[in-house]
Amino acid sequence: MTILEVRDLSISFSQYSKGLRQENNQVIHNLNVSLNKGEIVAVVGSSGSGKSILAHAILGILPGNATMTGSISFDGQVLTKEMLANLRGHEIVLVPQSVKFLDPLMRIGSQVQTSVRKQNVVTAQKKIFEKYKLHPLVEKLYPFQLSGGMARRVLVSMAVVSEASVIIADEPTPGLDSEVIKEAESSFRKLADNGSAVMVITHDIDFALKLADKIAVFYAGTVVEIAPVRDFFGRGENLRHPYTKALWRALPQNDFIPIKGSQPLANDLPNGCPFAPRCEHATSDCSKELPAEKMIRGGMVRCLHAT
Repeated sequence: MTILEVRDLSISFSQYSKGLRQENNQVIHNLNVSLNKGEIVAVVGSSGSGKSILAHAILGILPGNATMTGSISFDGQVLTKEMLANLRGHEIVLVPQSVKFLDPLMRIGSQVQTSVRKQNVVTAQKKIFEKYKLHPLVEKLYPFQLSGGMARRVLVSMAVVSEASVIIADEPTPGLDSEVIKEAESSFRKLADNGSAVMVITHDIDFALKLADKIAVFYAGTVVEIAPVRDFFGRGENLRHPYTKALWRALPQNDFIPIKGSQPLANDLPNGCPFAPRCEHATSDCSKELPAEKMIRGGMVRCLHAT
């Protein structure tokens, strides 16, 4: 059952250039993605593709200069600002990249306890600290007293202990050792198995494949493919989009073939398919308009030539 659905999402940011001219840069384009209860979806893509902006849009925490069109629905209802304010931190929880999301004036133990909904708050906080190897004294500290790795473990623990319906983890593993990463993987899997929907945003394809049920591939502000994890094998013959295949073959354990060119900037997107200038299969039709989504072999793809 679908619990969160993003439809036709487009996001632009207004800014002033030289001469005080206002410009609008569109960073998300006609994006569609959904989360089902009991499912983990990993959103992968290079830096600057719009992955974190999607997370902030879902949470309703875009900056004031952002303009958003399209819709985001939770449990079948299109979300309004008022509904988001009630759901955020309770039914929809974010594991952010930055420690700036922690309250600088509140002790760590108290912050984690505010995330607990269904258990004894103190007991739950102490158990989650033990699971993520956070010393009991950490509960008395303030955010500025934490190392980067400790802060990351606190952020993950807050989301896990919340048992929210939707958990969005934005690059949750940098700064964590392998043992804690495995614990995070286990915790996210257990949350999904208990009915939560989990979105993990990452540039680490290996981590995504260990954890997720489906992979949503971002490129230049849109999703170009959504594929089940089982399709990532061999030389990528079961994958659908040329960019997804190129990402897979660029991994060290595969062919280690670099992708020629670079991802276009938000203010300099080509017409049509954003990957066309780097794609060896591109034709003149690819530059006419953004390809429509189509379902092929159990996955979604935006490519005119995918079969």
